[in-house]
Amino acid sequence: MNLNGNEYYPSAEGYQAESLGRYTAKTFGWMFAGLLLTFAIALFGYITGYVYYLFINPYLPMILLVAELGVVVYLSARIEKMSVGTARAMFFVYAALNGLVFSSLFLIYQVGSLIFAFGATSLFFGIMAVLGYTMNVDFSRLRPLMTAGLVFLAVFWMLSMFINLTQFETAVCALGIFLFLVITAYDTGKIRMYYEVYSGRPEMASKASIFSALALYLDFVNLFLYLVRFAGRRK
Repeated sequence: MNLNGNEYYPSAEGYQAESLGRYTAKTFGWMFAGLLLTFAIALFGYITGYVYYLFINPYLPMILLVAELGVVVYLSARIEKMSVGTARAMFFVYAALNGLVFSSLFLIYQVGSLIFAFGATSLFFGIMAVLGYTMNVDFSRLRPLMTAGLVFLAVFWMLSMFINLTQFETAVCALGIFLFLVITAYDTGKIRMYYEVYSGRPEMASKASIFSALALYLDFVNLFLYLVRFAGRRK
């Protein structure tokens, strides 16, 4: 059994599967709940000034990065075996950790730029999510290109830690924006696929919904970050 597979299971006896619309709404509901937690923690850190004390430790950003990667890897690897409650808890732990990371953005960028980037992200994300959900387009054919793009971005930002690549950042950020717009449409379309595969298995369907919410959450967050880097005004 694999969340990325195409196996179909018969409906459990006596179980009435929820509608696709309700399943999709629930998935986006979890995603928005995660975003709300992230931005609430980030804003709290900024308003209270706690962020200034938080990042005194030079090793904290790396610790948070490792913790975030650990949560995502664990959730992805164990999603089929863990309970629905555990999957939700792991999702919100990740959102909370990301909130601590996002609080540092208030130290780097002007608040107006962050608000503008958030609004633009919401608009672009919404458009691509609607297209991905309503259009009968097989975005899976673009999976190799999306994977190659993600690998390129990861390598670029790793190299930029040791080599001065600032002259290329604008072009790379534009590529990142385009890439995550496409991935948003792709991940939104996968909600329907998960519903069709797991609609007869309520527990697995719930966990697939959390998994989809995490994917969409990551799409929104990455799109936001690239828009901030692309158009944000630094302090």
